[in-house]
Amino acid sequence: MITIAVTQKISAPVEQVCQVLLAHRQLDRFFNAKIKVIKIEDDGELIGGKGTVRQISIGKIVFEEEIINASNKHICYRIKGNWPVSNHQGDIYLTPQFVSPATSFDSDSKTTQLDYVIKFNSPKWLPEFLLKFFVGRDIINAMKKLAEHFVAGNSL
Repeated sequence: MITIAVTQKISAPVEQVCQVLLAHRQLDRFFNAKIKVIKIEDDGELIGGKGTVRQISIGKIVFEEEIINASNKHICYRIKGNWPVSNHQGDIYLTPQFVSPATSFDSDSKTTQLDYVIKFNSPKWLPEFLLKFFVGRDIINAMKKLAEHFVAGNSL
């Protein structure tokens, strides 16, 4: 099983980071993929949350992901089926981090620590180290873009 773990500090409260991550139609700002929502969230859930199914297109590779659980502190999703990888699950943990008044002019400043963990099995024909490298690189780059999005003063 391949495990990829990425940590990123983001200059925004957890609620704002969560909203951006659940705005599926706009995730192509960060990820190198086209994303289409094919089923909206279940009744009573966060917008874009539990029950949402999104179609991911990366070049000619097309698959579906389903949001299993979503709150302001944790988003969990999985790939439906066993292609292009099997037993895939992604967990994004959002933890509030308060900036010390000694290091900031605004004692109410908040940042978020984002911990992104993905686990999956590689197809037998593809070397695990290669898949881990490319997926890991894409996730690291996406999380840097997400952090830059908030530094630029954007919210959604």
